[in-house]
Amino acid sequence: MSEGLLVLGIETSCDDSCVAVVDECFRIRSNVVSSQIEVHRAFGGIVPEVASRRHLEVLPSILHTALKEAGVTLHDIGLIAVTQGPGLLGSLLMGMCLAKALAFALEKPLVAVNHLEGHLFAVRLDDPSVAPPFVALIVSGGHTELFAVRDWGDYVLLGRTRDDAAGEAYDKVARLLGLGYPGGPVIDRLSKEGDKKRFFFRSGLEDEDTLDFSFSGLKTAVARFFSQLSPEEKRDECLLRDLAASFQESVVRSLVKKAFQAVERTAYPALVVGGGVAANRRLREVMEEEGKKRGVRVLFPSRALCTDNAAMIAACGLFHFLRGRRDSLAIDPLPQLSLGSS
Repeated sequence: MSEGLLVLGIETSCDDSCVAVVDECFRIRSNVVSSQIEVHRAFGGIVPEVASRRHLEVLPSILHTALKEAGVTLHDIGLIAVTQGPGLLGSLLMGMCLAKALAFALEKPLVAVNHLEGHLFAVRLDDPSVAPPFVALIVSGGHTELFAVRDWGDYVLLGRTRDDAAGEAYDKVARLLGLGYPGGPVIDRLSKEGDKKRFFFRSGLEDEDTLDFSFSGLKTAVARFFSQLSPEEKRDECLLRDLAASFQESVVRSLVKKAFQAVERTAYPALVVGGGVAANRRLREVMEEEGKKRGVRVLFPSRALCTDNAAMIAACGLFHFLRGRRDSLAIDPLPQLSLGSS
């Protein structure tokens, strides 16, 4: 099968520098990610200025690597796709500057991509048979949003977090417990050996008739509980494991409950879960169990495609390009870009 059009994807919405090559059949030819976790760990979280400078440093080398792994040159590329937003302004600028420079120099078309829509296309890269309608939950460090996907390119926002995103709550609780950064993977790892029923925490809006989320109150409840522990208890590894597991169970319970409420209201046959938190072991486990009970198909991207990557941006850009989309070199980054009608 001919590879046809080759798409170069560029993603720099936050702290991962990503470049990928995807062909016209939505097959990944290369997918390179340069993580900044070690850079930001010393600060306990992402520092926007540091992130943008790091993008500037590494983008040329990972562009070279992505092309080399794909076995192509820049002149083989037929389309440039780049994240326009949402995200950190400085980080978005780095990726867009590279994309616009390449599009201008190579005289290739440019398509700007919504990062959230990119996460929806991640599952399509793993399974080309995935087709709307379905409910989508995008859950990450910066976003927790539910969508009715009526068709590719046609989205309705059903619910969103009113305060902290789920991934943000993980990071804040991990920092509170002295577990380091990023919080999601370490809490998930600790929780595997912890007693998730030892402590009970409730997420905000969990029992209310809304598809919106709230995690700031949960974070505060864990902080209040932890502050009342003795110094010895705070160093008790068993207690920390149980506390991490109990916190995670509350987050997962809220995400699962709201997601399947959305499935019920739309009567859609499938649920797609994407974003960095979609790599979480416990979330995948409970979502799949609940899907089996209800006869709902639950789909996750592979873990490598849950976190930020440029392959999903290339795939999304390709979709819009094939529908006639072309963007001007005058486009700007949109840090507050939203997805779907409400």
